[in-house]
This record gives sequence, structure tokens and C-alpha cells, in this order.
Amino acid sequence: MQRVTNAVYIHDSKILMLKKPRRNWYVAPGGKMELGESITRAVKREYKEETGLSLLNPRLSSVFTFVMDEKEEWMMFTYVSHQADGNVLDHTPEGVLEWISVNDVLRLPMAEGDRTIIKHAINHPEYVLTGTFYYTDDFNLQKQIIDDQKDLLV
Repeated sequence: MQRVTNAVYIHDSKILMLKKPRRNWYVAPGGKMELGESITRAVKREYKEETGLSLLNPRLSSVFTFVMDEKEEWMMFTYVSHQADGNVLDHTPEGVLEWISVNDVLRLPMAEGDRTIIKHAINHPEYVLTGTFYYTDDFNLQKQIIDDQKDLLV
């Protein structure tokens, strides 16, 4: 199972998003965890590598299992942050960094599971959302299961 972390960084009513070249889809910056790395250390490291920014006080927002065509499984740990230090990179090999209005971000082309995760990070940072997304090989969402945890405040 692959483990990945990412972060939704919200600043001045905008979110820093990464447009990936393969599909021209937008994602919250992040990446694969290293062996033995904690999820918080991983998100801070990956976010800085991809954006140039050091997240301050990131909070866990969601944990999702991604099942790819019933063959492969990923775990994604998404954080939300409202503070960071540093300067956004002019260039990153991962794609193009763009500041997107909070009001427009959910209209961007992206994986449907990511849309759910980002919407939650924007609207409900007070609890951790969990669930499972089932995708085909070409990343079409087949089914999603969202766990009801609104009573579990973090």
C-alpha cells in the first residue's frame, strides 16, 4: 500500500493548487511518504519540496483509502493550513502552481475524490473526514464511501 500526504493551504481566501501536466488536473500539493516517516513530517517535507513554503500548524483534515481498479490501494492523509513561511517557487517539476479563489477551486478539473477532500478542508476543518474512493484504471470514480464522523471533533 502506498501512503501519500497533501495539504490544502488557504491564504487570503485563495488556495495554492498544483496543475499536473499529465491530465491537466489540479491537486493539493503533496506526495509519497518515506519509510518510517510520520504523516505530519511527510506533509511538511513534501509541501516544501513542491511549493517552497513551510507549513505552520497544519491540521489533519481527512484520511482516505483509494482503491484503484480493485488491484492497488493508497492511503491519503490530507492536512489543512492557514499559515506558512517562505516564497512560492517560480518553477516546480511537478507542474504549475496557481493561487485559486476558494470560491472557484471546486470548479477546476480534478479527481472527484479530491473535490470531496478539498471541500471538506475548506468547510469543516473541525473534524477529520474518512472514507474510501473506488476508481477505475483511468481514474474514473466508481463509488465512494464517506464515514459519518461529524460527532468526532478534532
